[in-house]
Amino acid sequence: MFLFKIKSYAFIGPSGTGKSYRAQYVAGQRNIKYIIDDGLLIKDNQVIAGVSAKKAPTKIETVKNALFLVEEQKNEIQKAIRKYRPDSILILGTSDGMVDKIAANLGLPPISERIYINEVATQDEMDTARRIRVTQGKHVIPVPTFEIKKDFSGYLLDPLQIFKSKGKDAEPYIAEKSIIRPTFSYLGNFTISDSVFKDIIVTVAKKVEGVYKILKIRVDKTHNDTAGVRLYIEVSIEYGSNMIEVLRILKKETRREIENLTAMYISNVEIVAKQIHFPKSEEKGE
Repeated sequence: MFLFKIKSYAFIGPSGTGKSYRAQYVAGQRNIKYIIDDGLLIKDNQVIAGVSAKKAPTKIETVKNALFLVEEQKNEIQKAIRKYRPDSILILGTSDGMVDKIAANLGLPPISERIYINEVATQDEMDTARRIRVTQGKHVIPVPTFEIKKDFSGYLLDPLQIFKSKGKDAEPYIAEKSIIRPTFSYLGNFTISDSVFKDIIVTVAKKVEGVYKILKIRVDKTHNDTAGVRLYIEVSIEYGSNMIEVLRILKKETRREIENLTAMYISNVEIVAKQIHFPKSEEKGE
């Protein structure tokens, strides 16, 4: 935790719906000068710390960088926050869970206000932004092109100039943003097989005292990326164990291990004790 007060804000919306494009507008409305977006700490159109998650070679690595799960990257951002001592920070994310995780990983206070993309963009605008993301693989970073050219050599870099006004009678000014194409392509897909989740869960269960056996696992990935993965698990519990405590530990460790290994957000873990396993000596005496 930081030794000075910071107010955390969040700007939330599904991937590709125009969050980065509108980040400066949302921040300006609340007099927020610092933005955290995809691994970068940005102040007044200038990158002051971090490396864009979009430089990562795979989408998995991109998510890890965006969540600040890499210790070196996290330390760099925390060092910059201590140096600049911001009053407030706007965190961009695809879900409530994502922004909460970013704030927690960086040691920032809990989110005090959440702004959602549908509050500042129409459905048509979001659909257009998403279509460009999917068909062209372009991503907006809310800083001028010259700010990131040194870090994105060889990437697609297009300046995007937007005319803005500070007030009704004020002269308009130009805010420039940058459009890049990440190392991985949004035109392709990545898949984590259900069997991977199941193998992780079985491995975790073997380490939790009181769990005899995993009976059933169901993985639900039918939701979109921002909603996360839902898990349903049925287990057999050793007789004499504290059932509530065993299930609590298994749930906690399952979520932690899967999120650490796959960088995917687990939105819900439901664990049901379906059986009690009795020692062989007791089974014979029945």
